[in-house]
Amino acid sequence: MSIEMTNLKYQRDLWLKGEASAKELVEDAFRRIDVTDGKVNAYLHLCQDEAMEQAEKIDAKRSRGEKTGALAGVPLAIKDNICTDGVLTTCASKMLKDFVPPYDATVVRQVREADGIIIGKTNMDEFAMGSSTENSAFKTTGNPWDLQRVPGGSSGGSAAAVAAETVSLALGSDTGGSIRQPAAFCGVVGLKPTYGLVSRYGLVAFASSLDQIGPLTRNVEDSGLALDALVGYDALDATSLRADQKGSYTVGMEESLKGLKVALPVEYQQEGLNPEINETLIKTAAELKSLGATVESVSLPYSAAGLSAYYLISSAEASSNLARFDGVRYGHRPESFETLEELMVNSRSEAFGQEVKRRIMLGTYALSSGYYDAYYQRAQKLRKMIRQQFEDIFRQYDIVLGPVSPILPFVQGEKIDDPLAMYLGDVYTVDVNLAELPAISLPCGFSKEGLPVGMQLIGRHFGEQTLLRAAYQLEKSLNLDLRNTIGKEASK
Repeated sequence: MSIEMTNLKYQRDLWLKGEASAKELVEDAFRRIDVTDGKVNAYLHLCQDEAMEQAEKIDAKRSRGEKTGALAGVPLAIKDNICTDGVLTTCASKMLKDFVPPYDATVVRQVREADGIIIGKTNMDEFAMGSSTENSAFKTTGNPWDLQRVPGGSSGGSAAAVAAETVSLALGSDTGGSIRQPAAFCGVVGLKPTYGLVSRYGLVAFASSLDQIGPLTRNVEDSGLALDALVGYDALDATSLRADQKGSYTVGMEESLKGLKVALPVEYQQEGLNPEINETLIKTAAELKSLGATVESVSLPYSAAGLSAYYLISSAEASSNLARFDGVRYGHRPESFETLEELMVNSRSEAFGQEVKRRIMLGTYALSSGYYDAYYQRAQKLRKMIRQQFEDIFRQYDIVLGPVSPILPFVQGEKIDDPLAMYLGDVYTVDVNLAELPAISLPCGFSKEGLPVGMQLIGRHFGEQTLLRAAYQLEKSLNLDLRNTIGKEASK
């Protein structure tokens, strides 16, 4: 059975109406993977037997008239740094190439409880460090809009899987833009929730004070439906927060944007922004105005400095978090060593990729005696100032509008040897993580070459409902055709 569209709500409704079984939906997902993934390389591991078994159980629940979950029958994918019981979780690294977790991450458990069906784990930059998915130790993922270009990162595999229409939902993680940037590059919707709204338990840590799990979907409504299944306080996560959620995150999406106040920072339109992206930003602001919103220029004076603070803080936390991978307890163990020190050095030298080593070294340096105050502590002070400037903005405005990336999807290999140029691509996204805010990326136009251009909407803490309403109305008004050649091929 070939399903015409890979859309979460559409697939769920097909199943609810009895027009398709969960087994048929899963079979169709694997058929699509067979057709496309030899070109796209979005997946690292597939769970065909487990998925079919789960689908049969869910179909049996329906036949018995039992209550089913919000994601019943929907096939989905999980980024490979989120633990899955009995299924490889490698973080796209040689260090964890054989690691099979003995437990599920909380979000995986929630997905299973909602009767979603996990069909595979997606490719990523090693330990979520990168912006192109070229840092994977195992394969390079292509952008379904142009296979020679990168899909973004580090959740590039999840974004590509959704853009290629193999699944309607994929989970990713966002430390400094790793959901939003690949969503923008691949023409899908990516939501980074408020820090603490979605449990991080079972997410292999990169930078614990910045990491956040979120959904990538084909449209905004699906993003809200996915968030419904993921939120909730988790006693297993010390950073988990109790949010005052009032019903579904899809409630109120149809409401007018009249009276909505939107801030457009002047710093987001300065040197370095691709002219085509700037043009889309201006058009997006005009579209919001046509929908009844007020758009005004504001200043975020510390926005440019946020990138420096982010890379110091995230690298320092990475240095600490990745210290556990020493060849003793788990992870890669070298064949040749004589002392304990040699075991640790050889294990890390052989198994970590170049980008991971670079960030560990930077973080270790920033935390070392004599440099802690000069670098790490100053970065934390700047983080506080960035958070404060957003709080000041949100006293007057409901959301902030800006680009996701200053550049369009670039050709594979173009920036791999220039880490600084790669880091500069995160300039518009990292402040959101430093300030622990929610943000959503959605397609708002196309470049002259036909590549999708994404914009992001940033909200106040726990302002996901307002963000989703604005994004939904904007998406509906723009009414873009977001099906690429690979996705159309998958649907034949």
